[in-house]
Amino acid sequence: MGITERKEREKGERKALIMRCAGELILELGVEKVSMMDIARKAELSKATIYLYFPSKELLFEEICLKSGNDFIDYIQEKMTPGLSALEMMKLLWVSYLEMFGESEDMMILMFNNIRSYLESAFFFGKEKENIPPYILYVLLKDILEQGVAEGVFEPSINPGMVSRTIIALFSYIIESAARIPKEARKSHVTTDEMKNIFEIMLRGIVREGFDRSRLTLPGSIRPNHEE
Repeated sequence: MGITERKEREKGERKALIMRCAGELILELGVEKVSMMDIARKAELSKATIYLYFPSKELLFEEICLKSGNDFIDYIQEKMTPGLSALEMMKLLWVSYLEMFGESEDMMILMFNNIRSYLESAFFFGKEKENIPPYILYVLLKDILEQGVAEGVFEPSINPGMVSRTIIALFSYIIESAARIPKEARKSHVTTDEMKNIFEIMLRGIVREGFDRSRLTLPGSIRPNHEE
């Protein structure tokens, strides 16, 4: 391996270290309390080195969100085996969300606040947005809804694109509201259950008449024993 290749590898490893340490601190302290100095100490690097890779905390957190979003999409797509019905895929989306973010209040808020920053463009997606996680999620939802219409599960009159954007917008609004609550008063299962209720209401509103609505029930959050 040449000197240039070794330096590039070392830069990549250091960047990954910074992001990993920042993510661990977010889970430990909460989004608002993490400083660049905290990240530098945990990574055993100078603060100047952190800024060399990430000029601001906002840009660092945005990249963490981007990675989390891409990991989420990859996680879902690995589970989307051929032959699944639209309803099975909708439930799989929800279960995947619970498995990755359901018990991580701060990471959930960080990720969805980042998604919220794309909401305006989410209503006017262009090709320049096609590789960002919110757009990929939008397309995935839209494809599932179109499949559900073809399967006779969802009403043929629905607009799959508009329904997909509405789901993303409502989820982001719930997360934005949760972010305003003081950290000590937050309960991740409350936010998750609210998202579950919204998701079920949306599904009930778009299924065809006569469909067994009991099949639309989604799993709830896992509540720690000390929470009521």
